[in-house]
Parts: sequence; structure tokens; C-alpha cells
Amino acid sequence: MRLSRVAVTCVAVLAVLGLTTTTAHAAVWGSSAKFATWSDGAYTVRNNVWGSGVGPQSIWANSHGNWGVWASHPDTGGVKSYPHSARAIDSPISDLGDLTSEFDVTVPNSGAYATAYDIWVDDHSYEIMLWMNQHGAVGPIGSRVATVDVGGHTWNVHRGSNGSNEVFSFVRRGDTTAATVDIDSVMSWIVGQGWLDAQASVGEVQFGFEITSSSDGLDFVTDEYSVTPG
Repeated sequence: MRLSRVAVTCVAVLAVLGLTTTTAHAAVWGSSAKFATWSDGAYTVRNNVWGSGVGPQSIWANSHGNWGVWASHPDTGGVKSYPHSARAIDSPISDLGDLTSEFDVTVPNSGAYATAYDIWVDDHSYEIMLWMNQHGAVGPIGSRVATVDVGGHTWNVHRGSNGSNEVFSFVRRGDTTAATVDIDSVMSWIVGQGWLDAQASVGEVQFGFEITSSSDGLDFVTDEYSVTPG
């Protein structure tokens, strides 16, 4: 009877966290705190639940490149969270070299979200988003200003502001759940448009899931993610 009660308790805890027994045993870290963070070498993994009207969200990680979240956010407008893994670069665009990144994700076929890179420049004065796939009623900030082949992909480029900083959104033409991105080429293209100075400093390269809704609980999993400085 004692073992049965323990087993039932463990299952109940896992249900609250939104984790399966397999995931829970495999993960080396997990949390349901909104702003939970975990460090793995040069990377930081963050739960990052920051929007209004949010539901529960739990995060787990085995490494910076193998992590995921279970999220149950209501079917309402507005971004609820951006769980992500980040690597600090802290380098001028002119010195980035061959900065590349690769990823492989497993995402749900319901809900509203985007799988995206978020690249911060000049202490959050500029935000560069690379939308790799999207589902549901989501869209980039600003108006479409160009279509370009750069960084190994074809993008529709949008430019706008969120009220705090300028946002350049590169929305991939055709969704993908696994790819390599030449980030240096994307940044150099932006400099070529006169939108950024070559000496502007790239802070973090973040990659994760920008979730607007995930009613009834959905799983988002990063199977692989890495950033390779030049």
C-alpha cells in the first residue's frame, strides 16, 4: 500500500507539470515557475511566461539542445509565452564571422504559435525574428517590405515596432521543423538595407516557441538546437 500511494502521488505531480513519466525520468531539470531559468554551459534555458491571461506552463530540459514545454494557454489573442534556449554572442555584426545555428523540433498540429529565433541587438533596441514555422492565428509585427533569399532560406520580411523597439521579422516561405540558418548572412543583409549599423552589437541568439494559445495542453519539443559562433 505504501508503494501504491507513492506511485499515485508521482503520477499526480507529473499530471500537474504536464510531463509524461518518460520525459520526467529523462529530464535533468524542470519547473512550472513562470520565469524559471536553467544554465547549460554557454546557454540559458528559460520558461518565460510573460503575457496576460496565461494558463499553466511547465518546462523540462536535458540540455540546451534537448528541452520542451507543456503549455495550456487559453484560446485568446496575444502572445502568452516564449520558452526558449539562448546563447550570448556579444559581438558587433561586423565581427560575427560564420555565425550559424541549427534546430530540429516537434510541434503540435493545433493551437496558435510560431517556432522562431529571437535575436537582440544593441541592448534590446532592435529585435530580429526568424519565423521557421507557424500555426493558427499568428503573424509578424509591421508591414511586409521585401522578399529575400538569404541565410539559406527564402523569407517575407516585415518591419515594424512593438512600442519598445524596432522589429525585423523574417517569415520563412514554407514551414520547416528542422534546418540550418546562416545568421551572419541575415544580419549582414539587414546592415545592407541601412536598418542597422555594422558596429551594432548582437546580444543573445534565442530559439523557442512563441505561444499564443494551446488549449487543453500541448507539447512543444526541441530535439536539437545549437549556435556555432564564427
